[in-house]
Amino acid sequence: MKRRFVNGILFLILCILVVAFLTPIFFVVINSFKGKFYISNEPFSLPDETTFAGLTNYLNGIEKTGFFSAFGWSAFITVFSVLAILLFTSMTAYYLTRVKSWYTSLLYYLFVFSMIVPFQMVMFTMSKLANLSHLNNPPGLVLLYLGFGAGLAVFMFCGFVKSIPLEIEEAAMIDGCNPLQTFFRVVMPVLKPTAITVAILNAMWIWNDYLLPYLIIGLSTPYKTIPVAVQYLIGSYGSKDMGAMMALLVLSVIPIIVFYLACQKYIIEGVVAGAVKG
Repeated sequence: MKRRFVNGILFLILCILVVAFLTPIFFVVINSFKGKFYISNEPFSLPDETTFAGLTNYLNGIEKTGFFSAFGWSAFITVFSVLAILLFTSMTAYYLTRVKSWYTSLLYYLFVFSMIVPFQMVMFTMSKLANLSHLNNPPGLVLLYLGFGAGLAVFMFCGFVKSIPLEIEEAAMIDGCNPLQTFFRVVMPVLKPTAITVAILNAMWIWNDYLLPYLIIGLSTPYKTIPVAVQYLIGSYGSKDMGAMMALLVLSVIPIIVFYLACQKYIIEGVVAGAVKG
Protein backbone atom coordinates (compact mmCIF):
# COMPACT_ATOMS: atom_id res chain seq x y z
CA MET A 1 0.00 0.00 0.00
CA LYS A 2 2.83 2.37 0.84
CA ARG A 3 4.51 1.69 -2.51
CA ARG A 4 1.22 2.26 -4.36
CA PHE A 5 0.74 5.54 -2.54
CA VAL A 6 4.26 6.73 -3.41
CA ASN A 7 3.82 5.64 -7.04
CA GLY A 8 0.51 7.48 -7.19
CA ILE A 9 2.09 10.66 -5.85
CA LEU A 10 4.94 10.40 -8.36
CA PHE A 11 2.48 9.79 -11.19
CA LEU A 12 0.48 12.86 -10.18
CA ILE A 13 3.62 15.00 -10.04
CA LEU A 14 4.70 13.77 -13.48
CA CYS A 15 1.26 14.53 -14.91
CA ILE A 16 1.47 18.07 -13.53
CA LEU A 17 4.92 18.50 -15.09
CA VAL A 18 3.66 17.19 -18.44
CA VAL A 19 0.81 19.71 -18.42
CA ALA A 20 3.20 22.50 -17.40
CA PHE A 21 5.60 21.73 -20.25
CA LEU A 22 2.95 21.16 -22.93
CA THR A 23 0.79 24.19 -22.10
CA PRO A 24 3.10 26.77 -23.75
CA ILE A 25 3.29 24.63 -26.90
CA PHE A 26 -0.50 24.36 -26.95
CA PHE A 27 -0.91 28.14 -26.77
CA VAL A 28 1.65 28.65 -29.52
CA VAL A 29 -0.31 26.27 -31.77
CA ILE A 30 -3.71 27.85 -31.17
CA ASN A 31 -2.34 31.38 -31.56
CA SER A 32 -0.76 30.46 -34.88
CA PHE A 33 -4.31 30.20 -36.28
CA LYS A 34 -5.47 33.60 -34.97
CA GLY A 35 -5.28 36.97 -36.63
CA LYS A 36 -2.17 38.85 -35.50
CA PHE A 37 -4.24 41.64 -33.93
CA TYR A 38 -6.08 39.20 -31.65
CA ILE A 39 -3.07 37.34 -30.26
CA SER A 40 -2.07 40.07 -27.80
CA ASN A 41 -5.63 40.84 -26.74
CA GLU A 42 -6.88 37.24 -26.39
CA PRO A 43 -3.78 35.01 -26.04
CA PHE A 44 -5.49 32.26 -24.00
CA SER A 45 -8.73 31.90 -25.96
CA LEU A 46 -9.43 29.38 -28.68
CA PRO A 47 -9.89 30.66 -32.26
CA ASP A 48 -13.50 31.50 -33.14
CA GLU A 49 -15.33 32.93 -36.15
CA THR A 50 -13.82 36.36 -35.53
CA THR A 51 -10.23 35.51 -34.59
CA PHE A 52 -9.63 32.47 -36.83
CA ALA A 53 -7.17 33.28 -39.62
CA GLY A 54 -6.74 29.86 -41.23
CA LEU A 55 -3.34 29.36 -42.84
CA THR A 56 -2.74 33.08 -43.42
CA ASN A 57 -0.08 33.31 -40.71
CA TYR A 58 1.77 30.32 -42.11
CA LEU A 59 1.76 31.66 -45.65
CA ASN A 60 2.82 35.14 -44.54
CA GLY A 61 5.63 33.79 -42.37
CA ILE A 62 6.95 31.53 -45.13
CA GLU A 63 6.85 34.37 -47.67
CA LYS A 64 8.41 37.08 -45.47
CA THR A 65 11.30 35.04 -44.10
CA GLY A 66 12.18 32.64 -46.89
CA PHE A 67 11.34 29.80 -44.54
CA PHE A 68 12.24 26.93 -46.87
CA SER A 69 15.72 28.35 -47.46
CA ALA A 70 16.18 28.81 -43.69
CA PHE A 71 14.90 25.27 -43.14
CA GLY A 72 17.43 23.93 -45.63
CA TRP A 73 20.36 25.75 -44.02
CA SER A 74 19.25 24.68 -40.53
CA ALA A 75 19.04 21.08 -41.70
CA PHE A 76 22.46 21.29 -43.39
CA ILE A 77 24.16 22.79 -40.34
CA THR A 78 22.44 20.44 -37.88
CA VAL A 79 23.03 17.21 -39.83
CA PHE A 80 26.68 17.81 -40.66
CA SER A 81 27.47 19.23 -37.21
CA VAL A 82 25.99 16.18 -35.51
CA LEU A 83 27.80 13.81 -37.88
CA ALA A 84 31.10 15.61 -37.28
CA ILE A 85 30.60 15.53 -33.51
CA LEU A 86 29.77 11.82 -33.53
CA LEU A 87 32.71 10.84 -35.74
CA PHE A 88 35.52 12.94 -34.31
CA THR A 89 34.57 12.87 -30.63
CA SER A 90 34.03 9.09 -30.58
CA MET A 91 37.46 8.54 -32.14
CA THR A 92 38.99 11.05 -29.70
CA ALA A 93 37.35 9.36 -26.71
CA TYR A 94 38.56 5.95 -27.88
CA TYR A 95 42.14 7.21 -28.15
CA LEU A 96 42.06 9.07 -24.84
CA THR A 97 40.69 6.00 -23.05
CA ARG A 98 42.96 3.36 -24.55
CA VAL A 99 46.24 5.33 -24.63
CA LYS A 100 47.37 5.92 -21.05
CA SER A 101 49.75 8.87 -20.75
CA TRP A 102 49.96 12.26 -19.10
CA TYR A 103 48.96 14.18 -22.23
CA THR A 104 45.86 12.06 -22.89
CA SER A 105 44.78 12.69 -19.29
CA LEU A 106 45.44 16.40 -19.78
CA LEU A 107 43.41 16.46 -22.99
CA TYR A 108 40.53 14.63 -21.31
CA TYR A 109 40.36 17.14 -18.47
CA LEU A 110 40.55 20.01 -20.95
CA PHE A 111 37.51 18.59 -22.75
CA VAL A 112 35.69 18.24 -19.45
CA PHE A 113 36.67 21.77 -18.42
CA SER A 114 35.27 23.16 -21.68
CA MET A 115 31.77 22.09 -20.55
CA ILE A 116 31.78 24.57 -17.66
CA VAL A 117 33.02 27.59 -19.64
CA PRO A 118 30.01 29.86 -20.38
CA PHE A 119 29.50 30.72 -24.04
CA GLN A 120 29.21 34.40 -23.14
CA MET A 121 32.87 34.41 -22.03
CA VAL A 122 34.17 33.50 -25.47
CA MET A 123 31.50 34.66 -27.90
CA PHE A 124 33.05 38.02 -28.86
CA THR A 125 36.57 36.63 -29.28
CA MET A 126 35.19 33.62 -31.11
CA SER A 127 33.09 35.73 -33.52
CA LYS A 128 36.11 37.94 -34.29
CA LEU A 129 38.34 34.95 -34.99
CA ALA A 130 35.60 33.35 -37.08
CA ASN A 131 35.38 36.45 -39.28
CA LEU A 132 39.16 36.65 -39.65
CA SER A 133 39.30 32.94 -40.51
CA HIS A 134 36.42 33.21 -43.04
CA LEU A 135 34.26 30.84 -41.01
CA ASN A 136 31.18 33.10 -41.27
CA ASN A 137 29.32 30.59 -43.44
CA PRO A 138 27.48 27.29 -42.93
CA PRO A 139 30.59 25.03 -43.19
CA GLY A 140 32.33 27.32 -40.72
CA LEU A 141 29.40 26.98 -38.33
CA VAL A 142 29.73 23.19 -38.55
CA LEU A 143 33.35 23.51 -37.39
CA LEU A 144 32.37 25.85 -34.55
CA TYR A 145 29.60 23.55 -33.36
CA LEU A 146 32.09 20.68 -33.40
CA GLY A 147 34.27 22.65 -31.02
CA PHE A 148 31.48 23.63 -28.66
CA GLY A 149 29.88 20.18 -28.65
CA ALA A 150 33.08 18.20 -28.20
CA GLY A 151 33.31 18.49 -24.40
CA LEU A 152 30.10 16.70 -23.45
CA ALA A 153 30.40 14.18 -26.29
CA VAL A 154 33.96 13.16 -25.36
CA PHE A 155 32.96 12.88 -21.70
CA MET A 156 30.05 10.56 -22.50
CA PHE A 157 31.96 8.45 -25.03
CA CYS A 158 34.93 8.04 -22.66
CA GLY A 159 32.63 6.75 -19.94
CA PHE A 160 31.19 4.12 -22.27
CA VAL A 161 34.49 3.06 -23.88
CA LYS A 162 35.85 2.26 -20.40
CA SER A 163 33.13 -0.38 -20.05
CA ILE A 164 34.05 -2.19 -23.28
CA PRO A 165 36.20 -5.28 -22.54
CA LEU A 166 39.67 -5.14 -24.06
CA GLU A 167 39.36 -8.80 -25.00
CA ILE A 168 36.92 -7.88 -27.81
CA GLU A 169 39.46 -5.54 -29.39
CA GLU A 170 42.29 -7.99 -28.90
CA ALA A 171 40.28 -10.68 -30.68
CA ALA A 172 39.67 -8.31 -33.59
CA MET A 173 43.40 -7.50 -33.85
CA ILE A 174 44.25 -11.22 -33.81
CA ASP A 175 41.86 -11.62 -36.75
CA GLY A 176 43.90 -9.02 -38.64
CA CYS A 177 42.13 -5.73 -37.94
CA ASN A 178 44.21 -2.58 -37.67
CA PRO A 179 43.24 0.09 -35.08
CA LEU A 180 40.89 1.93 -37.48
CA GLN A 181 39.14 -1.30 -38.51
CA THR A 182 38.87 -2.31 -34.86
CA PHE A 183 37.24 1.01 -34.01
CA PHE A 184 34.72 1.11 -36.86
CA ARG A 185 33.86 -2.60 -36.98
CA VAL A 186 33.96 -3.49 -33.27
CA VAL A 187 33.89 -0.44 -31.01
CA MET A 188 31.57 1.90 -32.92
CA PRO A 189 28.63 -0.57 -33.11
CA VAL A 190 28.90 -1.06 -29.33
CA LEU A 191 28.77 2.73 -28.87
CA LYS A 192 25.36 2.95 -30.55
CA PRO A 193 23.27 3.87 -27.43
CA THR A 194 25.67 6.65 -26.41
CA ALA A 195 26.04 7.83 -30.01
CA ILE A 196 22.27 8.19 -30.40
CA THR A 197 22.06 10.07 -27.09
CA VAL A 198 24.83 12.46 -28.16
CA ALA A 199 23.10 12.91 -31.53
CA ILE A 200 19.76 13.79 -29.93
CA LEU A 201 21.21 16.25 -27.42
CA ASN A 202 23.32 18.04 -30.02
CA ALA A 203 20.61 18.04 -32.70
CA MET A 204 18.14 19.71 -30.32
CA TRP A 205 20.75 22.27 -29.29
CA ILE A 206 22.00 23.12 -32.79
CA TRP A 207 18.55 23.19 -34.43
CA ASN A 208 17.17 25.62 -31.83
CA ASP A 209 20.32 27.71 -31.37
CA TYR A 210 19.94 31.40 -32.14
CA LEU A 211 22.95 33.21 -30.69
CA LEU A 212 25.83 31.49 -32.52
CA PRO A 213 24.31 31.71 -36.05
CA TYR A 214 23.29 35.31 -35.36
CA LEU A 215 26.81 36.27 -34.25
CA ILE A 216 28.60 34.46 -37.07
CA ILE A 217 26.21 34.77 -40.02
CA GLY A 218 23.86 37.61 -39.04
CA LEU A 219 20.55 38.72 -40.54
CA SER A 220 21.76 40.21 -43.83
CA THR A 221 23.03 37.01 -45.48
CA PRO A 222 21.25 34.26 -47.44
CA TYR A 223 22.41 31.67 -44.88
CA LYS A 224 19.82 32.47 -42.19
CA THR A 225 18.78 29.56 -39.97
CA ILE A 226 15.21 29.20 -38.70
CA PRO A 227 15.73 30.95 -35.31
CA VAL A 228 17.42 33.88 -37.09
CA ALA A 229 14.64 33.98 -39.71
CA VAL A 230 12.00 34.17 -36.97
CA GLN A 231 13.86 37.13 -35.46
CA TYR A 232 13.61 38.80 -38.89
CA LEU A 233 9.87 39.26 -38.25
CA ILE A 234 10.61 41.86 -35.56
CA GLY A 235 10.67 45.30 -37.18
CA SER A 236 13.18 48.07 -36.57
CA TYR A 237 10.75 49.97 -34.30
CA GLY A 238 9.67 46.95 -32.27
CA SER A 239 6.73 45.99 -34.48
CA LYS A 240 6.10 42.26 -34.49
CA ASP A 241 4.03 40.01 -36.70
CA MET A 242 3.00 37.72 -33.87
CA GLY A 243 0.85 35.51 -36.06
CA ALA A 244 3.67 34.73 -38.48
CA MET A 245 6.08 34.19 -35.58
CA MET A 246 3.76 31.68 -33.93
CA ALA A 247 3.27 29.87 -37.22
CA LEU A 248 7.01 29.60 -37.89
CA LEU A 249 7.64 28.39 -34.35
CA VAL A 250 5.16 25.57 -34.93
CA LEU A 251 6.80 24.64 -38.24
CA SER A 252 10.29 24.76 -36.76
CA VAL A 253 9.55 22.60 -33.74
CA ILE A 254 7.89 19.75 -35.66
CA PRO A 255 11.08 18.17 -37.18
CA ILE A 256 13.03 18.11 -33.92
CA ILE A 257 10.05 16.67 -32.01
CA VAL A 258 9.71 13.88 -34.60
CA PHE A 259 13.45 13.17 -34.37
CA TYR A 260 13.33 13.14 -30.57
CA LEU A 261 10.31 10.81 -30.41
CA ALA A 262 11.97 8.42 -32.86
CA CYS A 263 15.15 8.18 -30.78
CA GLN A 264 14.14 9.02 -27.19
CA LYS A 265 14.15 5.42 -25.98
CA TYR A 266 17.95 5.42 -26.24
CA ILE A 267 18.48 8.56 -24.11
CA ILE A 268 18.40 7.03 -20.61
CA GLU A 269 20.39 3.97 -21.71
CA GLY A 270 23.08 6.12 -23.29
CA VAL A 271 23.32 8.67 -20.48
CA VAL A 272 23.60 5.98 -17.80
CA ALA A 273 26.16 4.01 -19.80
CA GLY A 274 28.28 7.06 -20.53
CA ALA A 275 28.19 8.66 -17.10
CA VAL A 276 28.20 5.74 -14.65
CA LYS A 277 30.03 2.77 -16.12
CA GLY A 278 33.81 2.69 -15.88
